[in-house]
Amino acid sequence: MQQIEVNYRGIGLLMDVNRDRLVYLATIVVALLAGAFLGSL
Repeated sequence: MQQIEVNYRGIGLLMDVNRDRLVYLATIVVALLAGAFLGSL
């Protein structure tokens, strides 16, 4: 049972790290789309 708790905390940490990367990626994509939209006007 203790091993499951340790693994769960490890998975939670991994998800937190990847969530930051996904936020950065989403921000870049939104900025590129906004730039393309403004450039097409």
